[in-house]
Amino acid sequence: MKVGFVGVGKLGKDVAEVIHDSGYDVIGFDIAPVVTYIDMATKLEEAVIGKDIVFVALPTPHHKDYDGRYPTSHLRPQDFDYTAVKTVISSIDKLVTKKTLIVLISTVLPGRVRRHISPLINNGRFIYNPYLIAQGTVKYDMVKPEMVIIGTEDGSISEDAKILEDFYKEIVVEGTRFEFGTWEEAESIKIFYNTFISTKLALVNMIADVSERLGHMNVDIVTNALKNSTDRIMGPRYMTAGLGDGGGCHPRDNIALRSLSLELDLGYDLFDAIMLAREKQALNMAKIIKGLTHRVCILGSGFKPGVTQQEGSPAILLGYQLEKIMKQYDHSVVLWYDKHPKEVTEPLTYVMHDHEKYSTYDFNPGSIIFDPFGKSYHTEELTNRGISVYNYGRGTNYNNV
Repeated sequence: MKVGFVGVGKLGKDVAEVIHDSGYDVIGFDIAPVVTYIDMATKLEEAVIGKDIVFVALPTPHHKDYDGRYPTSHLRPQDFDYTAVKTVISSIDKLVTKKTLIVLISTVLPGRVRRHISPLINNGRFIYNPYLIAQGTVKYDMVKPEMVIIGTEDGSISEDAKILEDFYKEIVVEGTRFEFGTWEEAESIKIFYNTFISTKLALVNMIADVSERLGHMNVDIVTNALKNSTDRIMGPRYMTAGLGDGGGCHPRDNIALRSLSLELDLGYDLFDAIMLAREKQALNMAKIIKGLTHRVCILGSGFKPGVTQQEGSPAILLGYQLEKIMKQYDHSVVLWYDKHPKEVTEPLTYVMHDHEKYSTYDFNPGSIIFDPFGKSYHTEELTNRGISVYNYGRGTNYNNV
């Protein structure tokens, strides 16, 4: 089977390489230079003409102000920008025949495929197939996905849907779940999956806020009890209180869903409440940090531990809230991310976001480690250097300052 892959970027590159590693004949195309071991075309035509399947992994971006690293609840609800996807889909369709199946994997809001994408398909065939993959674990998520989502015009398991199912069975682990539905159902499975995670983390971090304000309470005791309640309400993932949801998908999907609430005149905007909770939870932590020191180093600026990508970073959101609150109190804050200058030797507050990367960091004597995730503990070495630990929402059992 000959496969074309258009959009070999941050996520598409790893996806295309997994398809190649599974034995398929893959050629990619991207307008930007790409370092990869798959064959790359110099022109779009080379990547799509005569192919059995052409995957399209183009971004559907928001304006940079909408990615979640800064507050968004005050901004006008806004949909994604589908310009690049529409342009490329239209160009591909003009180059192919009915022998080619065009598969869009980009995230779009419910209703957008039928409204914006399907009218562009006149020569090829079309499937909507959004992925549940995350930056940093794309290849793992491709091989061991929670499910594979396949959307067709009427929701039927069409011949094209069966072709795609058989295609993925050469890639994913045995027993992987396949979910079939209409375009709208496939769009909704993907984007509401993401917003479930954001909602879950907002609720868990609210428990940390309650613990911090109420006292005599450790958030981990409560969340461990909840995540083991798998009969009715819960699974264990995303059940550790800490910084808010992040990344290039989850925050922006909630932000975009605000525009859908407005468009459909639902009469309420749950997604705005989720994002507002995320912002206020960062603000609550900033208020605590304000009372510790005015010089802060946040260790880990990526949207999650182990990655450097900063889109939707809750660590940067915390820094923003800290700077904002300091200005309200007529104070200044000196803020560094990932490291501070060697000449700065006085005590600092270190916010631990990426524990694995900074577990052996050389903290300045007399400093405070502020840990939203409750993973930092007093050791003899830290005690000898006068370093204290503040585990947010974990009470005195966790050696708070």
